[in-house]
Amino acid sequence: MGVKTALPAAELGFYSLVLSGALAFAARGLLEASQEGAHRKSFRQSVRPGWEYIGRKMLRSWMYAVYGVLAVVGTMGPWYLLLLLGHCVGLYIVSLLGQPWLCLGLGLASLASFKTDPLISWQSGFVTGTFDLQEVLFQGGSGFTVLRCTSFALERCAYPSRRYSLADLLKYNFYLPFFFFGPIMTFDRFHEQVSQAEPVRPEGELWRIRAQAGLSAAAVAAVGVFFHFFYILTVPNDLKFAARLPDGALAGLAYANLVYDWVKAAVLFGVVNTVARLDHLDPPRAPKCITALYVFGETHFDRGINDWLCKYVYDHIGGEHSAVIPELVASVATFAVTTLWLGPCDIVYLWSILNCFGLNFELWVQKLAEHRPLAQVEASLSGQMSRRVRALFGAVNFWAIIMYNLVSLNSLEFTELVARRLLLTGFPQTTLAVLFVTYCGVQLVKERERALALEEELGQDKEKPE
Repeated sequence: MGVKTALPAAELGFYSLVLSGALAFAARGLLEASQEGAHRKSFRQSVRPGWEYIGRKMLRSWMYAVYGVLAVVGTMGPWYLLLLLGHCVGLYIVSLLGQPWLCLGLGLASLASFKTDPLISWQSGFVTGTFDLQEVLFQGGSGFTVLRCTSFALERCAYPSRRYSLADLLKYNFYLPFFFFGPIMTFDRFHEQVSQAEPVRPEGELWRIRAQAGLSAAAVAAVGVFFHFFYILTVPNDLKFAARLPDGALAGLAYANLVYDWVKAAVLFGVVNTVARLDHLDPPRAPKCITALYVFGETHFDRGINDWLCKYVYDHIGGEHSAVIPELVASVATFAVTTLWLGPCDIVYLWSILNCFGLNFELWVQKLAEHRPLAQVEASLSGQMSRRVRALFGAVNFWAIIMYNLVSLNSLEFTELVARRLLLTGFPQTTLAVLFVTYCGVQLVKERERALALEEELGQDKEKPE
């Protein structure tokens, strides 16, 4: 109801002005703090002078697997390749039995073997040599291999008549652009796209690919400029210094930590997706910008893993996600798998519990709002007022998302500092000011959602025959 209702242009302009001013104010405070602390002893490990930045041929069918296998052997060694082939063959053999629960169980067991000792230490010994990115490539290649093989096994159980072969699994798993860092495409989507005999590009597709590559390059440059002036990852490590920040700068710092993680994921997705689109694939898009997130149901930093979890766990158990108990069971199961994917530890347990609660709490509030007297109260409001009320709750939810994810992206101690300043020592001035600024941002996001929904409706009307 609220999203489809337009607000006056003057009101939206006011929201834009407030949000821009607040972000500029927070950025100024953070910039001053970064420059002031540049020479602190605790910053020396992270702050260094200067700037640092951390047309191939098209390949189809078997060439994907051959090229990927050669790259893995050259990077990680032949024994690591044999280790992954063992996991692939194991899940392929289990898929022949046609039992989805057995495939999922073996897949989770394989994933656990790469996340917990002593098996992880034993399997990491299969990597040849020692180099800087060894741990990252080992975890990425192994984890994504297990998810891909599990997807293959589950799809083979779901469609036994299609007779997917081991060769199909190897082509799928060893596609190099996705191998180490994802994103993950479910097997059914990947197989359908690479099986096209003569793929045809839509008109203007190459131009859009070039534009995406340009945006990715610009994002890398923007991140370099940003970190040259703003020490958003360094300041939180010095809690004594962070505690001296003004309330607005501290809130901006917490928000910037999540934006950084989103930008990192967006840049990685952008680079990989550009290569995949040149190969006539339609990979998962970059995650939704953290600024546009005000509901837990849309909060994720890896759209590929989110799609995998939704298809094989969350939607499978939760159905339409309209009943409280099935939704609780589905979300608990989903976050249990996510905890295994991230690597079980205390901070991951806490992150999973908080976000699982947030996801379910949204449904509880939604169910409560559907019953009297709250439903009657909202029905008595105008469309614009209903949108304003919902945006207010969205602003509170936005900061719940930030705080719940800041726990894992930064530290529990820094999260406690931010929460104490925003909710206790800064109450009510800072609390209300931050909520109002966030409310303005949520209204602008809702306006964009309304415009996109209207554009989509107009496009559907044009497609209908007269």
